[in-house]
Amino acid sequence: MITRLFSRSRPQRQGPSAQLPEGQRVYAVGDVHGMLEQLEDLLSRIEADNEARGPARTTVIFLGDLIDRGPDSAQVVERLREIAEASTPGTIRFLLGNHEEVLLAVLGGSQKALRFFNRIGGRETLLSYGIPASVYASCEYSELLERAQAAVPVEHVEFLRGFEDMIVLGDYAFVHAGIDPRRALDEQETAHLRWIREEFLDHRGTLDKVVVHGHTVSEDVEQFAHRIGIDTGAFAGGPLTAMGFEGRDRWILQAPSNAA
Repeated sequence: MITRLFSRSRPQRQGPSAQLPEGQRVYAVGDVHGMLEQLEDLLSRIEADNEARGPARTTVIFLGDLIDRGPDSAQVVERLREIAEASTPGTIRFLLGNHEEVLLAVLGGSQKALRFFNRIGGRETLLSYGIPASVYASCEYSELLERAQAAVPVEHVEFLRGFEDMIVLGDYAFVHAGIDPRRALDEQETAHLRWIREEFLDHRGTLDKVVVHGHTVSEDVEQFAHRIGIDTGAFAGGPLTAMGFEGRDRWILQAPSNAA
């Protein structure tokens, strides 16, 4: 199953032509998937890099999928919620990933969503919220649903519900999974923004903006003229990746896995 998450192609690196407005700096962070230690490492690297580059209007964008698969989903959500609360509004922004979408459906009472959630790494998320592994393994879905709803704090639910679908800055569009290349940006469906793979990944034409995305794991950062993929599989032993953007420049920051 995991192999279906990985990109089948490895695009050649492209020189940057897109740009951000003058004075603006952006760090986009790929899929964290419950990897708290790597997140803390990457946050430190971003802070140091931002400081070294001098004054700018800096925005940090998390591309979604903070949760599932890794061991510390609850802790990742809480850490980023605290950072967001303490930050100037608009300086740290979050996109809703497909994994957050499913969790919110579970917390809304969907047993069908819970069954799917468990297949895509939700077990680790529920354990991180304090549901014992023995209870998880033994209870029926109806009971597990009730336990999940009781375990996730209201503050976390409200935080996740505030996540965005797309962020457009300068010549870049930041999304979780990608876009439908047949549609204009203002005509995109949220299902495509959170779930699309082949139709977007196989596209070889131009797009209105350079799309920066996660969702599909690749061994290295993938750069086409029309898209940049930065999910390098932190949950699977790869680094947690961020890409910085300023003017026409872009650069990569990574927190390696402890297993690397």
